Amino acid sequence: MNFFSSKNDRLNMQITYYGHSCFGVEVNGKNLLFDPFITPNELAKNIDANIVKADYILISHGHEDHIADAVSIAKRTGAKVICNWEINVWLQKQGLENIHPMNTGGKVKLDFGNVKCVKAEHSSMLPDGSNGGNPMGFIVESVEGNFYYAGDTALTYDMKLIGEYRTIKFAFLPIGDNFTMGPENAMIASDFIHCKDIIGMHYDTFGYIQIDKAEAQRKFELSGKKLTLLEIGQTITK
Repeated sequence: MNFFSSKNDRLNMQITYYGHSCFGVEVNGKNLLFDPFITPNELAKNIDANIVKADYILISHGHEDHIADAVSIAKRTGAKVICNWEINVWLQKQGLENIHPMNTGGKVKLDFGNVKCVKAEHSSMLPDGSNGGNPMGFIVESVEGNFYYAGDTALTYDMKLIGEYRTIKFAFLPIGDNFTMGPENAMIASDFIHCKDIIGMHYDTFGYIQIDKAEAQRKFELSGKKLTLLEIGQTITK
């Protein structure tokens, strides 16, 4: 069952890639920023984190390559941060107050739509070495359609639940292998969620996760799916 009518799928969202797993998505007039890791990323040296827009910052887990710029961007923009309880506690110690803590299975209604937290199979530790809590993925539901941001995760059978009761317009899936799914498992994940329009993330930033991008896209195409690999700084419409 879909929370929002599929007739709204004709509406579009603006997506900007800031490198690694960091994306900005404009949803229903609000700017959502996922896993901000810009300043320490050598591949994103042409991106100025000081001008990145954010009304909401969604953090999937506590690793530095997903949270490095969260505090500075949140303080500059006043964005509300959505994250798990443990990250919420850590962010409060960094001086943030505008935080909405959540956990796996929970859903919150916000002014642009809903955010549902789903399972991600990974680890999580904050930059100071403290417990980062359970990793999560996010399903964003809006009048412009629903999308899935998987965060860092292995392929899990739980992903089937997403496809069974939601229509997913597009999905952000990790494809770098080693620490997360690789392209082959991401293709299976796309089957589980019944979504053929995939945006790849968490690849090429470090030596451990470098992939053959052309080969990955070829495999997706042969299976009847589309794998979009954005250039850092590129904006597209979905």
